[in-house]
Amino acid sequence: ADFNYGADEYDAEGNEEPKALPEGSETMPYIDESPTMSPQLSARGQESGDGVSPTPTDGLGTGGEREAGKGLEMRKLVLSGFLASEEIYINQLEALLLPMKPLKATATTSQPVLTLQQIETIFYKIQDIYEIHKEFYDSLCPKVQQWDSNVTMGHLFQKLASQLGVYKAFVDNYKIALETAEKCSQSNYQFQKISEELKVKGPKDSKESHTSVTMEALLYKPIDRVTRSTLVLHDLLKHTPADHPDYPLLQDALRISQNFLSSINEDIDPRRTAVTTPKGETRQLVKDGFLVELSEGSRKLRHVFLFTDVLLCAKLKKTAVGKHQQYDCKWYVPLADLVFPSPEESEHCPQVHVIPDHELEDMKMKISAIKSEVQKEKANKGQSRAIERLKKKMFENEFWLLLNSPAIPFRIHNRNGKSYLFLLSSDYERSEWREAIQRLQKKDLQAFVLSSVELQVLTGSCFKLRTVHNIPVTSNKDDDESPGLYGFLHVIVHSAKGFKQSANLYCTLEVDSFGYFVSKAKTRVFRDTTEPQWNEEFEIELEGSQSLRILCYEKCYDKTKLNKDNNEIVDKIMGKGQIQLDPQAVQTKNWHMDVIEMNGIKVEFSMKFTSRDMSLKRTPSKKQTGVFGVKISVVTKRERSKVPYIVRQCIEEVEKRGIEEVGIYRISGVATDIQALKAVFDANNKDILVMLSDMDINAIAGTLKLYFRELPEPLLTDRLYPAFMEGIALSDPAAKENCMMHLLRSLPDPNLITFLFLLEHLKRVAEKEPINKMSLHNLATVFGPTLLRPSEGESKAHLTLASDIWSHDVMAQVQVLLYYLQHPPISFSELKRNTLYFSTDV
Repeated sequence: ADFNYGADEYDAEGNEEPKALPEGSETMPYIDESPTMSPQLSARGQESGDGVSPTPTDGLGTGGEREAGKGLEMRKLVLSGFLASEEIYINQLEALLLPMKPLKATATTSQPVLTLQQIETIFYKIQDIYEIHKEFYDSLCPKVQQWDSNVTMGHLFQKLASQLGVYKAFVDNYKIALETAEKCSQSNYQFQKISEELKVKGPKDSKESHTSVTMEALLYKPIDRVTRSTLVLHDLLKHTPADHPDYPLLQDALRISQNFLSSINEDIDPRRTAVTTPKGETRQLVKDGFLVELSEGSRKLRHVFLFTDVLLCAKLKKTAVGKHQQYDCKWYVPLADLVFPSPEESEHCPQVHVIPDHELEDMKMKISAIKSEVQKEKANKGQSRAIERLKKKMFENEFWLLLNSPAIPFRIHNRNGKSYLFLLSSDYERSEWREAIQRLQKKDLQAFVLSSVELQVLTGSCFKLRTVHNIPVTSNKDDDESPGLYGFLHVIVHSAKGFKQSANLYCTLEVDSFGYFVSKAKTRVFRDTTEPQWNEEFEIELEGSQSLRILCYEKCYDKTKLNKDNNEIVDKIMGKGQIQLDPQAVQTKNWHMDVIEMNGIKVEFSMKFTSRDMSLKRTPSKKQTGVFGVKISVVTKRERSKVPYIVRQCIEEVEKRGIEEVGIYRISGVATDIQALKAVFDANNKDILVMLSDMDINAIAGTLKLYFRELPEPLLTDRLYPAFMEGIALSDPAAKENCMMHLLRSLPDPNLITFLFLLEHLKRVAEKEPINKMSLHNLATVFGPTLLRPSEGESKAHLTLASDIWSHDVMAQVQVLLYYLQHPPISFSELKRNTLYFSTDV
């Protein structure tokens, strides 16, 4: 249903015939950037009482009758849209026929512009097609204008379909007609002038009286029209009740049209002809997909098509009445002229404006919250309008995320001067595009410039050929599609073999979340080897994920290649592969071993999955020795300390050598290192300090987070959790301050002192944000749930869907910690001294 019916928005098709543009020029008709939403009935139709009433009253009889009424209403909209485009088509055919008579008249004189044979070839069957459509239009028009629910017009469409033989003759002659017109234009100036500017009459109610269109473009119209008629038949059938007398007639017309289309597609499928390469080979679509282009400083979503010998960057046009959607070409680069600039050559390229992580995280939380609302509405059999409104909001937010999160530059340069910059969120995808282009470039390609009609036909074929139909956001998924996995995937990257020579090797892991892929983990570099043994474990958070990708890189230490641009990845991809995350196979308690083969390289890894509601559990330690899973009051009492030793040591180490580490606390440390540190702290081993000083700083940060996550109850306690949730929701700043300070005061001393100790540390980390990229907001996102999330018994009370509680509560947990992080310094003694002002008990 890619239609947007409503004759009032009609903008005549083909009237804005694009002139031949210089390569890469951007003077295409401007179309609004916003993505097209689901079909809307025209506003004018609704005002005039034609539209479907949004809230049908009970007086309309049974739901079935209402549905039938709605179907017939849609029929009228489909037909009036089609009629408007039929009028334009007839005007276009008329414009084509107009020069035929004078040309024929001169053909028999001593100075003919064209011979009779040439005229026959160029205008072959146009007169017949015109007459068929004029008769069809004249019969259909009064029926639509004096509309009532008993109108029948199936016989008109059936008759139209039965006359498609004329189109077959036109199609068989089409290529010769074009070539003849082209040759005559080159050899005869008079004909060239005629064929460059044919005047097409505007529709009756249009302000424009005429528009100029080339003969080439008009000769293509009949081919386009057959497809259009078939699409309209589809729509009519969809909105015609099965017991309506028109139904069997429309079915018959559709069957004839489809058979005809498939037969002519064999001969004139734009995939194969309109678009042959300069050497006469067929130009085929090799790959397509949505990419974000940085154009004039702003991010635009483009649909990029890679053909045998050309890369074409397009965007979907806003569609008008009865038109199927079309693409608008922004630019194209023949592959013979396409080069990938190296990082050092691209220094003059525009700098990529990267959106701060916390803004992306905020948006993800919003999307999760809307998802929960949609689930709740569905569970409560909510109004479909409310659900539609939420889905629309979710689409807008996901679209924003899709547009703003990619940051890996993918540069395309045309030897003739112009450069283009795409931003991708996944290096895997970047390398797929690059490899597909390089494979095609191995063939002997020629440079060329497309004529305006070739460009129009090639762009026109994009819609039919595309393999990626929807913008990759989860709101475009059907309800019965797998929603993907939510929770934590534990992956151990063991080793790899199959390298031809020694190299410095590492792997990265990507998963899809919110519809697109992002890099989630990276192993250490194993130096100078053909058989790296990483044996590193990672915990990866999944947000609706369906696939895991592994990329294997050779580390580049060449200083000249390292670019100033942060996100430029200059390391060489040695291999890449992906596997589907099958919910049944993955959701077992045991590790599942697997191998991904890529380019002759085999990477061995194991994985297991923990669903989110399982990973939300806090499991108290059975033993009272050790520190993990043991109450904080027990540990501080045993150690005779105010703040647990593990907290002090980890914080001291991070402040010593990790405070400038990019992504400290956000980037996960190697799980095996964290487990080793956990064991050492639990055993109170005297080698702790030596081990800490040698350990990767992300593992130490990870150990601190794990300690708080494994506390049998959260640091800010189960008892006070509901009050924290209420306090953070207060609007009055004074009341909020009062409440939030009172809550801190209500914490047990070990919890309060440890919390204030951690708070000051996190503020010091955030002071280095320009270097470590960790803002207060980022830190609150990482630590909020860890310090507040209720333990098992508590969370059971208000645990519905794992993803529900997740989104809504997590946002509040982050806000609570952020409130304290943004608050002026809070001292333990000050807090205690002010007790008397507050008598309200929680």
